[in-house]
Amino acid sequence: MIEIEIEAIWRFRRREDAQSLQIMLDVLAEIRASGKITAAAEKAHVSYRHAWNMIEKWSEFFDTPLVVRRQGAGTRLTPFGERLVWAGERLEARLRPLLQNLSQELETEINQMLPHGPLVLRVHASHGFAVPKLRELLSREQDISVDLRYVSNQNSLVSLAHDGCDLAGMHLPQGELRKRAIAASRGWLNPNVHRVISLVTREMGLMVQRGNPLGILELKRLLDPAVRFVNRDSDSGTRLLFEQLLTQHGISGAAINGYEHTEFTHAAVAAYVASGLADVAFGVESAARQFGLDFVRLLTEDYFFVCRSHILETAAVQRVLSVMRSEEFHSAISQLPGYHVKDAGAIKTISQVFRRSI
Repeated sequence: MIEIEIEAIWRFRRREDAQSLQIMLDVLAEIRASGKITAAAEKAHVSYRHAWNMIEKWSEFFDTPLVVRRQGAGTRLTPFGERLVWAGERLEARLRPLLQNLSQELETEINQMLPHGPLVLRVHASHGFAVPKLRELLSREQDISVDLRYVSNQNSLVSLAHDGCDLAGMHLPQGELRKRAIAASRGWLNPNVHRVISLVTREMGLMVQRGNPLGILELKRLLDPAVRFVNRDSDSGTRLLFEQLLTQHGISGAAINGYEHTEFTHAAVAAYVASGLADVAFGVESAARQFGLDFVRLLTEDYFFVCRSHILETAAVQRVLSVMRSEEFHSAISQLPGYHVKDAGAIKTISQVFRRSI
């Protein structure tokens, strides 16, 4: 099986000079985390001298220092260095899912043309943290390839209806909002045709700056004009869920400062808040913790797959179910803040999960 990866390369140009910055960003990120150039050099697999030479070169390029060395107190980033690192992390958070979709498209196309290509399982799911973990474990299987594309809740069901995927990822909130979320799926699910494969639960809420300096503990706090919000894209299931929450609390999105500013993923909005460009976002707890943010839990979602019942006995799906039920998968999910295994790999009917007629 052939695997394909596509990465974004960030270059700065001054006149005819072009410089790639990625290794330098990795070094700066580790200095920010550890305060030590030695640790940064080790993580980047370069010598201390090479790391310091890069710092000096890029400081000269930008005509401003990137780090400050403190006698007996390690090394810290300058404000410019901090901004540079956060800009890189925002870029990575924005582009990674898009590039993964493109690389997966090419990978599937090429592998299908090979004389002894692997079994291909097509998965369309919203961006999160549990599904990539599942794919990571499945990638160790040499005879199965997971064609994972990131799409919204609604688009995944549309893909399933038109035979564009084998497994459609979905997330439904627990509690009062569940009926509204189910209503959005009406017409795409057939209790006689479809089955549900349980996976995980995940915590959803407000991502705020460390220490929550603005005291953002509830949705009404977002109505303060001084509070800057960053939203998810209008096509995402998380955006739909957030709008349902606002309606439940009698809040108009138009009254929230920054409501029209959108990012594509949970990680992207978290990076936006962490870099100081916004004060709060709505998303999964794992993204908040990844970027060192505090998290205010608002609700829990069930995340699962929908499929046609006839594919449950296929070799590819049986392999997926085996991995879902494994201790290794359970252990991997336990490392994700806000995620919990819930009957992973259990097969359920539509009525059992949706609790009302579709």
